[in-house]
Amino acid sequence: MKRISALAVLLAFATVTLGACAEMSPRTGQGAAVGGGLGAVAGALIDKNNRWRGAVIGGVIGAVAGGTLTEISSRAAREAAQTGRPVSYESTDGFQRVEAEPIASADPRCKRVRERIYQEGRLMREQVREICE
Repeated sequence: MKRISALAVLLAFATVTLGACAEMSPRTGQGAAVGGGLGAVAGALIDKNNRWRGAVIGGVIGAVAGGTLTEISSRAAREAAQTGRPVSYESTDGFQRVEAEPIASADPRCKRVRERIYQEGRLMREQVREICE
């Protein structure tokens, strides 16, 4: 009985989560999926007493973190390209921050943006993205 209840809760949560991802950009959904998968694996490895519980909790936390980072990253890059000014976004908990600044581009139809991603104040990744209209 416990197993059926847990499965029902997990399926309901997955349905709600996937429905929420449908409202976001495709990249945000991908970021949430990758974060959820990595979080589930990490949670299962960490919680040695109940691997399912660890996987579910890790998956939820990973999906939220991955989706949030991807969304603020895309938003910052688009806004920096459109306005021609540096942009910075931070997650509500302050854990993740994205800085985007426009840089010179040879193609007049596309704008280049340097993006820096920080977690807990440490630079995790730096990349250059092209935003084309």
